[in-house]
Amino acid sequence: MDQASTSAAKPTTTKESRRALISSFLGSTVEYYDFLLYGSAAGLVFPHLFFSDEMDPTLGMVLSFVILLAGYATRPIGGVLFGHFGDRFGRKNMLFITLMMMGLVSVGIGLMPTYDAIGVAAPLLLVLLRVIQGLAVGGEWAGATLMAAEHVQEKNRGLAASIAVTGGPTGSVLATLILGLFAGLPQEQFLSWGWRIPFLLSAALVIIGLYMRYRVTESPDFVEAQKSGKIHTGVPIVRVLTQYPLSSLYGILAAAGPLFMQSLLAIFMVPYVVESGAVDRQQALMMLTASSFVHIFAIPFFAGLSDRFGRRPVMLVGAGISIALVFPMFALFNSGSFWLIALAFMVGNPIIQASMYGPIGAFLAEKFDTRDRYTGVSLTFQLGSLVGAGTAPLMATWLINLGNGGGTSNIAWYFILLIVLAGLSVYLSKETRSRAARTTLRAEETIDDKVLGQ
Repeated sequence: MDQASTSAAKPTTTKESRRALISSFLGSTVEYYDFLLYGSAAGLVFPHLFFSDEMDPTLGMVLSFVILLAGYATRPIGGVLFGHFGDRFGRKNMLFITLMMMGLVSVGIGLMPTYDAIGVAAPLLLVLLRVIQGLAVGGEWAGATLMAAEHVQEKNRGLAASIAVTGGPTGSVLATLILGLFAGLPQEQFLSWGWRIPFLLSAALVIIGLYMRYRVTESPDFVEAQKSGKIHTGVPIVRVLTQYPLSSLYGILAAAGPLFMQSLLAIFMVPYVVESGAVDRQQALMMLTASSFVHIFAIPFFAGLSDRFGRRPVMLVGAGISIALVFPMFALFNSGSFWLIALAFMVGNPIIQASMYGPIGAFLAEKFDTRDRYTGVSLTFQLGSLVGAGTAPLMATWLINLGNGGGTSNIAWYFILLIVLAGLSVYLSKETRSRAARTTLRAEETIDDKVLGQ
């Protein structure tokens, strides 16, 4: 199969491989700094500034989460758009464009006038900028992950893909750390100008990221496929939907569960613990920052295990860990103790979330041929992100206020449902750690597709 053959391409030098890893990591860090900065500010800042003072504060927060969801809703579109051109013309140029878009949007948010200045145009403009952000991130994650994975030896692809994936928690560390520093300002100063500085600082990060992406070489797998005439000249999304229906479905469900936890901790739990009175705004952000820092190392740890033992075993164990620890995690959040709440963030990010999320980059990338991989990974991951991360704050707000009095227990049961579906999808997937396994996977999926009439 051409998947096996194109997977054999190797980088020409170790220097190029290292440069690709650094570029993917820095680019993803900048992208997710910009994207997650909005999430951190959605519950703490935007309800006060971009909606009428006469509006109920809870409704303002819900609307901020709806705008947050708009960004997630456009991520699959961005994934298909940039995946289409990335599969036809290469990964490098698409990644340069997505990074530039994210930087411009982040600076734009930092300069935005508030509701008091321009009225209802303020939240509408915020929606527009958030939609553009979603399009950019939709094309970023898969491209950065593939550039890292396709520049290294096959036996190390799980670890290499995770280097790009760690850009997410690294961006979260920077976003929450910088926002947290300014959150220590008096309320009036923070809402007046303090919250804007972290958005404006992204310009410096973007310049660094663009420089690194300019220097990186194109993916060896893509170059090899080009030389052998195996780049699809049609519409990659059509091939993904017709050739990989099961792979796509399993990928979406496998990603949704861990991404729900990531978004829940970063966006919902910070204002939740602040409102409980156990910690203040700055302390909550610093707790999230600390857990995200440990998360940076937990992701490649679990990815490295998947290189040694396989994607399926590690992710299935991760599913078991997630189910076992979710209720204890919420008990810690509800304890009212500073240190126990800090421990809850540590349980949630580096253990529950990372145990399934660490191998996800390689797990998804190995499901698709080189010529369809950018589109396939983009579509599956971003739809999983929409189902899991995008809806997390709204689902948590609804579940915690249900009339049954379940509170955070309702959220825990919903998370367990997502993890059961994720674990089932991983279990039904074929192991993809080795090239031979991937060749077998494609043959078996072709048979499955024929049985399903695809």
